[in-house]
Amino acid sequence: MYLVGFMGTGKTTIGRAVAARMRYRLLDSDHEIERVQGLSIPDIFAQRGEPAFREMEKEFIEHGHPASGCVVACGGGLVVQPGMLARLRARGVVICLHASLETVLLRTSTNRHRPLLAGDDPMERIRRLYAEREAIYKRAGTVLLTDHRPTSDIISHVMRAYRREARDWRPAEAR
Repeated sequence: MYLVGFMGTGKTTIGRAVAARMRYRLLDSDHEIERVQGLSIPDIFAQRGEPAFREMEKEFIEHGHPASGCVVACGGGLVVQPGMLARLRARGVVICLHASLETVLLRTSTNRHRPLLAGDDPMERIRRLYAEREAIYKRAGTVLLTDHRPTSDIISHVMRAYRREARDWRPAEAR
């Protein structure tokens, strides 16, 4: 299962709980890239640039995790790269988490590991980035709202959506 969506929507938090319930392993694409590269995301952006980071994301999806038994919490920009949604769908069920932009700002305001929000007006940056990405998020899969809901409700909803979609999902080579 792949959890996608904008930053601050709860992909890692919800993914951790869903993985535990399924007895799967949670893999956060950003954390795995940091582990492999030995650098933080801000350092990767500063030293190698965003295009290099996006290539690292593609490599992670193609070769960096098991084909089964895991829940992957994808970085917010991963799914918006050309061809990535199709790659994710070919490998598993995709569920998109969503939150209001105000909730995103609240959840991300204390995190200094978000290079795309650097600057004087993070809310304006959130609005611009979300506007660029909204269409792909809406096409990504079942979209679940995560703000103003108990975590237990979100987890249950993700599990229901996953079970429903997993019944019809087939690996790309089987289609």
